[in-house]
Amino acid sequence: MKLIRLLVLVATMSFLSGCVLTKILTVPMRVGGAVISIIPVLGNPAHDSIDAAASTVDKVPI
Repeated sequence: MKLIRLLVLVATMSFLSGCVLTKILTVPMRVGGAVISIIPVLGNPAHDSIDAAASTVDKVPI
């Protein structure tokens, strides 16, 4: 039973490392920015700033 837990833990850690972890964080940011971009006048600047923040998070070396 402990071996199974260890294998699940190792698999989870390897899945959440690197690019996958940053994508888990940035995809909701990008979707929120796309939804906000619908708002007239303020939508596009807000979307651009959220997209820039998501791009910065993507570049984090994990």
